[in-house]
Amino acid sequence: MELSELMKPLDSPVKIQEFLDSVPYNSTKRTLSPLLVMKERMAHCMDGGMFAAAALRRLGYPPLIVDLSAENDDDHIIAVFREGGCWGAVAKSNTTVLRFREPVYRTLRELAMSYFDLYYNLNGQKTLRSYSRTIDLSKFDDHDWEITDEDLEYIGDHTYTVRHYPLITPAQTRKLSDVPKYLYDAGFAGADINGLYKPE
Repeated sequence: MELSELMKPLDSPVKIQEFLDSVPYNSTKRTLSPLLVMKERMAHCMDGGMFAAAALRRLGYPPLIVDLSAENDDDHIIAVFREGGCWGAVAKSNTTVLRFREPVYRTLRELAMSYFDLYYNLNGQKTLRSYSRTIDLSKFDDHDWEITDEDLEYIGDHTYTVRHYPLITPAQTRKLSDVPKYLYDAGFAGADINGLYKPE
């Protein structure tokens, strides 16, 4: 069955998010194409971002992802879309709090900042530092990124090469408070410990 047919039930950004929430976290080192995500029923944040971009493409949106860059933590990939001139996002995460965002953010910076207080490592440190410009995955269409069996780690590597914009200053970084226990516990509820970054 073709990918478009498999994705047919995912007829809204919310439905795409619900699918990603329903599959286990991919704690392997492999980066799966959207077709393999459908077949193997698992995804990590890179897999999920690409999957969501491919599914959004079938709803008429361009296949765009953004890299959220962190310090002493994993980066996070979100698929972004615009409605009414505002940005929203779909994402796969091993935490409960770095997933869907309604399309109510006027700029990508606003969207990225919506993740800031909820982006923390196992030491309880707030770790989000910057966000990338949008990355249009159609540039990889010649590599059949949506349906290939090939490991797509090279797309993840590409995200490090695009321009990123800082979210906070070094002075602000030094003054950040730790995450309160109630939020820490909520964020990591149900997480696959094998897929979590082990901070220094």
